[in-house]
Amino acid sequence: MTLLPGLLPDESIDGATHLIQTALTPVFMLSGIGTLLGLFNTRLARVSDHIETIRDKLDAATDDDRSDHAMLMRRLRHLHYRTLLLDASILFAGVGGASACGAAFALFVGSVRDSSSAWWLVLMFGNALMCTVVALAMFLGDSIVAWHGLRVSTFLPHRYTQVD
Repeated sequence: MTLLPGLLPDESIDGATHLIQTALTPVFMLSGIGTLLGLFNTRLARVSDHIETIRDKLDAATDDDRSDHAMLMRRLRHLHYRTLLLDASILFAGVGGASACGAAFALFVGSVRDSSSAWWLVLMFGNALMCTVVALAMFLGDSIVAWHGLRVSTFLPHRYTQVD
């Protein structure tokens, strides 16, 4: 006598074990995506803090500081570009996470209904992988922009970087 008749296509211990092992793959992927989302959000918060600092410096600048004003505006545009890349990273990681959840759900629906949901599983898990790759590519783009900004020059004038 089985505990839940008709729930699993193969009502043996091996069938249940295989289902759980298969379902864990998208769950582990979801855990990784969640970690990436935390990283992306932390990076975006730091860029946002830099934007606020630049705007404060622009508000405090006098009309005599035209060259400093232009430099601060270039830095602000640079940071805006980084926010766009990080926003795209967060968007694609979120869609990838939702797709990983959809893949896990498709596994369970397929096992409960004893139906062929393989194409849903492939679609959802494939989308999760693709979105995660795009999110990482956007994050790499942000890193390259940040590294380029540091390598080319320091955008802030020296009098703004001195500690009082």
